[in-house]
Amino acid sequence: MKISAKTFDKLTTKELYGILQLRSEVFVVEQNCVYQDVDNKDYKAIHLIGQKANQVVAYTRVFKPGDYFEKTAIGRVVVKASERKYGYGKIIMQATLDYIEQDLKETQIELSAQTYLIKFYNSLGFLEEGIEYLEDDIPHIKMVKT
Repeated sequence: MKISAKTFDKLTTKELYGILQLRSEVFVVEQNCVYQDVDNKDYKAIHLIGQKANQVVAYTRVFKPGDYFEKTAIGRVVVKASERKYGYGKIIMQATLDYIEQDLKETQIELSAQTYLIKFYNSLGFLEEGIEYLEDDIPHIKMVKT
């Protein structure tokens, strides 16, 4: 899997289509959650795109401090169902953390995790903060890495 990082204005239309298709496939269809994925936040985000055979198979978006949360934020962490067996979730997240530390020079990171993924994020150095809450009717928890 090849990973690239791009601002919104550097995305090709094919990349943007692949990102939106993957997010819809997982967050709307697979998780059976009707919500507004296209949320006007993509313009400020840095998009980390994992591609295999010219298809988007893994993705995250990153926000600089203050653009979404107070700290640097990671969101829309997603891997195509058929590609999860290859560990692409951990690979895309590690690439995202490396990008934040090396390119943005940030160390404090926040994300809103679906609670069933707490152990996954713990393995990457994130710790739960606060109490569980519902986001789009799915249990989430704030997690931070310092």
